[in-house]
Amino acid sequence: MVKVNDQVLELLGLSGIFLTKVETENLEVTDFGLNDFHHTGLIIHTYINTERCCAKELIMLPDQICPEHTHPTVGQRLGKEETFRCRYGKVSIFIEGSITANPSVTLPKDIEHYTVFHEVILEKGQQLTLTPNSKHWFKAHSDGAVVSEFSTNSNDAADLFTNKAINRASRVQL
Repeated sequence: MVKVNDQVLELLGLSGIFLTKVETENLEVTDFGLNDFHHTGLIIHTYINTERCCAKELIMLPDQICPEHTHPTVGQRLGKEETFRCRYGKVSIFIEGSITANPSVTLPKDIEHYTVFHEVILEKGQQLTLTPNSKHWFKAHSDGAVVSEFSTNSNDAADLFTNKAINRASRVQL
């Protein structure tokens, strides 16, 4: 059986993205507090996160889901605007809009925690920009995915998840 660490390094290699040994040792790995990392989880490398901009790599194992959430406006700070660019694999991003009748991925088993079902599929080299306060979730396809995220400031503690049981700060070991 392939170890998760090996899968992550393989996905990064297939994407053409190089991270140093220190960067790979310090990846943020979250299961969102749901204790089901292979189903609902995300591996994140943050290059920069300042008051004005943020750049990250989102590494997703095969069929892994980042659960539904928004990046809300907090005080005078407008919610996060973000652009996702697929570097490897395929990822389905679900946003508000007309419901996709036959999505290309299996919907989450905890479907009661999802409310937006307009599917946008990103393949290598394709990108999608979401405006502030946009509700969304995403799922990697069967080969996994590596997605670059470029955004305004990221304030993970302010993210609002549809599933109130989620703990965004939850970390797991690979």
